[in-house]
Amino acid sequence: MNKIHRKMEYALIALKHMSQKRPGELTTVKEICQKYGTPFDATARVMQQMVQGKFLKSEQGAYGGYLIMRDLTKVSVKDLIERVVGPLELVKCISPENAASITCELRDTCNIKQPLMLLNEQLVKFYEGINLHQLLTAKRAGDTTTSVMVSDGDTMEVVTQ
Repeated sequence: MNKIHRKMEYALIALKHMSQKRPGELTTVKEICQKYGTPFDATARVMQQMVQGKFLKSEQGAYGGYLIMRDLTKVSVKDLIERVVGPLELVKCISPENAASITCELRDTCNIKQPLMLLNEQLVKFYEGINLHQLLTAKRAGDTTTSVMVSDGDTMEVVTQ
């Protein structure tokens, strides 16, 4: 039900890739697309949105690329979602900006506005409570295996000690 938007996936893929590089080392959209199979145009748009939100810096030119500009320990998942996807809203009628213009056939008789507002507030708090560094470096508790896809589509497990 509460799915991560594809644009968020591209943003997280890019940020994780960039965070694993040496400080000051540029990353190109082409590099990310080739390594992870993300579509070029969508990835480029997401990178530009992150530049506009001052998450990244863009270096122009033949040897240009992108750099992470913000300390990922100080940026919440909510901040990135709102930059890349837009406001966190379970349903449009929750947003005060949209409430007057929404044409929901249940608007006048709806009995779940308050519960949905509460749920939305809790989701916002949840996403505010996770910073990007935590998310991008997270491992599941007790996870000692890594699944790796091999070219014929089979799964191979690699055990780490």
